[in-house]
Amino acid sequence: MSKHSRIFVAGHQGMVGSAIVRQLRAQGYQEIITRSSSALDLTNQSATQRFFRQHSIDAVFLAAAKVGGIHANHVQPAEFIYQNLMIEANVIHAAWENGVNQLLFLGSSCIYPRLSQQPMQEHALLTGPLEPTNEPYAIAKIAGLKLCESYTRQYGVDYRSVMPTNLYGPHDNFHPEHSHVIPAMIRRFYEAKQANAPEITIWGTGTPMREFLYVDDMASACIHILQLDQCRYRQFTAPMQSHINIGTGQDCSIRQLAETLARVSDFQGELKFDPSKPDGTPRKLLDISRLQQLGWTASTPLEQGLHQTYQWFIENHPLVRH
Repeated sequence: MSKHSRIFVAGHQGMVGSAIVRQLRAQGYQEIITRSSSALDLTNQSATQRFFRQHSIDAVFLAAAKVGGIHANHVQPAEFIYQNLMIEANVIHAAWENGVNQLLFLGSSCIYPRLSQQPMQEHALLTGPLEPTNEPYAIAKIAGLKLCESYTRQYGVDYRSVMPTNLYGPHDNFHPEHSHVIPAMIRRFYEAKQANAPEITIWGTGTPMREFLYVDDMASACIHILQLDQCRYRQFTAPMQSHINIGTGQDCSIRQLAETLARVSDFQGELKFDPSKPDGTPRKLLDISRLQQLGWTASTPLEQGLHQTYQWFIENHPLVRH
């Protein structure tokens, strides 16, 4: 990409897409194309095709997706698999048909088998059963990755994929039940603090281990990977395993996360864990050796990132998705 490339960021209003836009602008990219979901429905094939025909797009960051936590995945499996499959297929095919040579697809670490050896390496893909609580979403993300591999192999385009660990940061979805663990906890701690509550309840046992990456670090990694010379990128990938893990290489328990958020929010009450709620995968830690060899490492420590996200939530509380 040059600084004058016309770059379409699909999903720019979401947490990841908005961070990519911020990073692109900070790095001097001048022609960033965005469309809200109300203006462009990416699940609509004809609308997506028409959009690409009308714009001379050079590169795409495919961050648009239907996302959510354990509860949302459990109650809306059809929406999670259908909407994500349609978005991926429509955007990738329309990009190819309209001469877009560079595309970066954002997947999810849930593509790996539930009991993958830790830390999870890229070649663990499709080696075992997925976590049942988010299998439809994971299957859709695997399909997007394989679409990129297939179009690259057959048509010679440069469509790359990244698999981020659990993300958090500004513009996340802070719904108490339909969001991921960090934004859901942030809202609960904020409300407990406001109400002077004596305790706060956390879903699950607190024992699962999770890796968390601040979303602006994720955006930086995405741009870094798409900027790489194609030969160098291919040095660290294979035709059927062409994705790159993005993470910090460090994890913590859900209990440790809750204790950190208690410090960040200055919550003085008791932490209680509800073992009747699902824990999900016992551990999810990515092997990031490929990413490190490609010259990128995360720069935001977890507590610092949580503090920044908590402050953003406080400042934007009336406007956030909740």
